[in-house]
Amino acid sequence: MSNTFPHSRKSKLGYNVDQVEDFLEEARSAYTADRGPQSVVSAGSIRQMAFSMQKGGYSTSHVDAALERLEDAFATRERDRAFTETGDGAWYAQARGSAQAILDRLARDPGRRFSRTGPFTTGYNPKDVDAFATRLVNYFQHGKPMSVEHVRTVVFRGKKGGYNETQVDLLLDSVVNVMLAVR
Repeated sequence: MSNTFPHSRKSKLGYNVDQVEDFLEEARSAYTADRGPQSVVSAGSIRQMAFSMQKGGYSTSHVDAALERLEDAFATRERDRAFTETGDGAWYAQARGSAQAILDRLARDPGRRFSRTGPFTTGYNPKDVDAFATRLVNYFQHGKPMSVEHVRTVVFRGKKGGYNETQVDLLLDSVVNVMLAVR
């Protein structure tokens, strides 16, 4: 039995141990590989990683924390490579462009920033998302403090006819990308 992370109780669900171990081995190989073709493991793919659940699997909080650290390490490496290949001016120009696209989306009227789900389908509560959007605008335009961790872990209540979750999640991923790019 692998012990990279603490296990959940035998009666509780945790992440599938084999899947986590396989992914960590793939990430380790990708991170230590010489510069060459772009690896399939990236900061973005780490953020999107999902594992099956199993009783007695790895503790989700421990694995999630490790994935966040791994994402940070890959993002730093990707930024350093981009600086070498294209220069820091191009890298920051791309980050500014992404930040502007985020701000353009958030400039829409509250309640209309994202597509809505149908009346019988649950989406994110627009009031929750709009309140967080205001905090994001304050971060980008006024330099108000906000951590990457806060963006990664924000939770919105559900609401029938709410905002399309995929659209909101993609915007949050873009926010994390920009925050990691300018660290």
